[in-house]
Amino acid sequence: MRSQTAYRRSFVSDVLGSVGIGLVEFAEVYILFANVDVLGELDFAAAALLFALANLGFSVADLLVGHADHLPVYLREGTLDAFLLRPLPVLAQLITSDVSLRRLGRVAVAVAVLVVALPLNDIDWTAGKVALLVLTPLTATAVFAALFVCAAAVQFWLVEGAEFTSSFTYGGSYAANYPASIFSLPMRLLFTFVVPAAFTAYLPVLVLLDLPGPAGTPQWLGWCAPLAAVVIWAVALTGWRAGLRHYTGTGS
Repeated sequence: MRSQTAYRRSFVSDVLGSVGIGLVEFAEVYILFANVDVLGELDFAAAALLFALANLGFSVADLLVGHADHLPVYLREGTLDAFLLRPLPVLAQLITSDVSLRRLGRVAVAVAVLVVALPLNDIDWTAGKVALLVLTPLTATAVFAALFVCAAAVQFWLVEGAEFTSSFTYGGSYAANYPASIFSLPMRLLFTFVVPAAFTAYLPVLVLLDLPGPAGTPQWLGWCAPLAAVVIWAVALTGWRAGLRHYTGTGS
């Protein structure tokens, strides 16, 4: 972390680049709602709240666990073997082997949008909704972090399957930025019960705004977001252990 901030101009450029990515993603939502008043039962204020919560969860997960994307490189180069020699959990070593501070830029964009979007929405606040609002970014971070681990675990078999797994991690993040009701029923079920992107923001937003939700994804599922995080982490850790048992090294 100190080395990343040693060259200040380079570090500031990296952070601004990350901010730019976040702004471009939000610009997509803004342009869309500049042409329609309501999309998937959500108006612009609700869509901004959805974007903020989903993007905040993904950005923090990307900051903390996103380095798991580099596992295919370690597998090809044989450097994962060094992780196996140390008396520490391999997954913990992989996650903490790097922290990209430039990703703080996207976190800042998500926080800024959240601060602006919350007062714009007419929310009937209760103790339960306050708790849900606090838990939602934490739950979203846990869900996306688990998806990163799932994607890394699959690499033990695919090795060159980073693009395939990115369709579920980064694709899940993109899907989470929009109301799930705009998708067809099969896609809605995929991004709810297989890749639980809808649990990161959309379903909690339905609860906060007292909206019923579309077929297959009723509002009450928003309260189950922590359970979804537990389930996807159980799947991720099971797959990770199976991948480590499958791994036989590079032969070097």
